[in-house]
Amino acid sequence: MSILPLDGIRVVDFTQVMLGPCCTQMLADYGAEVIKIEKNGIGDLSRWSLGSDPDGLNNPVFCSLNRNKKSLALDLKQKDARQAVLALLETADVVVNNFRPGVMERMGFSYENLKKLNRGIIFAVGTGFGLEGPYRHKGGQDILAQALTGVMRRKSDSSHPTSIYATPLADYSAGMHLVQGILLALLHRQKTGEGQQVAVSLYSSMLAMQMQEGAAHMMRGKDLNWGAFPLTGVFDTTDGALVMVGAFKQNPLQDICNALEIEDLSARPEYEDFDQQMLRRPALQAVFRENFAKNTTAHWLRRLEEVDILCAPVRSLPEALQDEQTFINKMILEAGETAAGPVRLIGSPIDMSAAPVSVRLAPPTLGQHNEEILAEKRMVRGNAA
Repeated sequence: MSILPLDGIRVVDFTQVMLGPCCTQMLADYGAEVIKIEKNGIGDLSRWSLGSDPDGLNNPVFCSLNRNKKSLALDLKQKDARQAVLALLETADVVVNNFRPGVMERMGFSYENLKKLNRGIIFAVGTGFGLEGPYRHKGGQDILAQALTGVMRRKSDSSHPTSIYATPLADYSAGMHLVQGILLALLHRQKTGEGQQVAVSLYSSMLAMQMQEGAAHMMRGKDLNWGAFPLTGVFDTTDGALVMVGAFKQNPLQDICNALEIEDLSARPEYEDFDQQMLRRPALQAVFRENFAKNTTAHWLRRLEEVDILCAPVRSLPEALQDEQTFINKMILEAGETAAGPVRLIGSPIDMSAAPVSVRLAPPTLGQHNEEILAEKRMVRGNAA
């Protein structure tokens, strides 16, 4: 067995849905002992995301976020269950939650209380909008963060309708920011012996993702939109679609025209430089659409790559999951098999040669580790499942 970077780190995990669980799964993948505190009889809300499922409360959404963790199911309305958690927190390095501000405090698990119990504890919290401010108590959710931070209005073409980005950008980015904050706090504690509070929000993560666009607006009053550049776009072919990025070359338009076997439009004064091309983007894009529609995706990818223009086929997720590159990158993990079939999960994007990620613990059933954890701490079992 490899020695993993976070071996010996204990994390008490109150998180649910995605922001928090994707954070704590990353910690668990790299060796931390993550003890997931779940509501007795109900569990993490993501256990119910797909409604009825052949694997019950271990549906694919829950499994995707909760490998390598232990589940402790308790009724935290009961005093003895709260005391059991406090006993666990005495030995914890990190406690993580993504409740609305005030929930941990009402349960008696505020940072002020916990640091008296455990000087070195790192209190990590992910919220929708922040611990202070006018949106403090507003329910946080990925789509709301997209809307409030301007992300939802960002489009490569102004004629496209405003719509929800279907992959949870805010949840994942905030979860990874929370991982970074926890690791930084662990390094700080190593130097000082002191724990601290670490906080991230969906809102701030979505603003941070727009760092280039934000600086361009605040410093120059310009709208920076990489997807709206004149030689960039998605184009239909006879059997699918491709995306092309005409950039990072001295005269990409000339090379695109060469690939399309049409007149060199860059020789015309109206297309001679980026500013002129930007002014006439609709006309250029119309030429590209007309010509790409004449042949297959494979044909045009070959032609564009011959002149070193960045391009790729536009594929579905199932197609990407079957790609050889996905397997070479170790992005598919096997986590055993259930009556419903194999448990197959997306792996970690971080590839460490000395600490490869593996599934040490399959995604837990609700309360699966109650006996083990409670016995270890000689806790009062109370209303545990």
